[in-house]
Amino acid sequence: MKTIQFNRFGGPDVLEVVDVPTPVAAAGEVLVKVEAAGINFFEVLMRADRYAVTPALPAFPGVEVAGTVEAVGEGVDPGLFGRRVAAPLFGSARPFGGYADHVTIDAGLIVPLPDALSFEDAAALMVQGLTALHLTRQSPPAGRTVLVPAAAGGVGSLLVQLAKGQGARRVVALAGGAAKRDFVLALGADVAIDSSAADWPARICEASDGLGAEIVYDTVGGALTQQVLDALAPGGELVFAALGRFQLSASDLEAMIGRNQALRGFALLPLLSADSLGASLGELFELASSGRLKVAIGGRFPLHQAGEAHRLLEERRAIGKVVLLP
Repeated sequence: MKTIQFNRFGGPDVLEVVDVPTPVAAAGEVLVKVEAAGINFFEVLMRADRYAVTPALPAFPGVEVAGTVEAVGEGVDPGLFGRRVAAPLFGSARPFGGYADHVTIDAGLIVPLPDALSFEDAAALMVQGLTALHLTRQSPPAGRTVLVPAAAGGVGSLLVQLAKGQGARRVVALAGGAAKRDFVLALGADVAIDSSAADWPARICEASDGLGAEIVYDTVGGALTQQVLDALAPGGELVFAALGRFQLSASDLEAMIGRNQALRGFALLPLLSADSLGASLGELFELASSGRLKVAIGGRFPLHQAGEAHRLLEERRAIGKVVLLP
């Protein structure tokens, strides 16, 4: 089968297609023919060795796929053969290798897909959907003004909808360019502010009756986090979900204390157990298949163009989720 690997760190060109033996489903596992594989920004960072964790080389990216069960291992219900499923590799003992024709995974981790849900949408709802869902569970938006940076991205576009659906008083979306702002307004954002404007924190305060955002879901990190503080309401909550990109200083934290503001960390994997993973994905799949949650696919690439898919994401040109279609 064909899979994507990188033997050195660098730009998108380090991603290469290699031929490897098709894996065999061991006892308790299933073999899944991959129909769609999701691409996440943290994989872009890992490829460039800019993530919090440096992967061992050669590395085989990809932590989420959707496809069809093609074979079952010993002890697995043969009735699973041919089933359309999500395979959340990130929750398994072998959490990588999803940019490929086939993957194997513990049969207990696969999640059946509703007939109305496409493979692409299922791939988009795994890491990014679970991130958005658990962010709103950890810091409920009901009755509050919330700010969603990178609102046109995979996580942001889902966060806008979930926050609005859960009763946020006002959803303020931060996005660059007119097309992205129009997109998030169509998703239900109350206000869309241009992230390229130098005074965007002040505009957020204006959009929130001068108070600022009561919750900021920061999935971007870096220099943006410090700017966000200027748009955070007194007593507001900054939820930081950008592992490895935390740049607040001690003086920033002291200023937050003086304004009675809270900093809350967010890491997805510790929140997931085998049972909760399946239940949460099932909830997201049902929301999407019933039309209550719109999944935006911002780029579709064949496996051999994985580098171009990374480039699109790295240059922040995508609206929604970027997927590979092996």
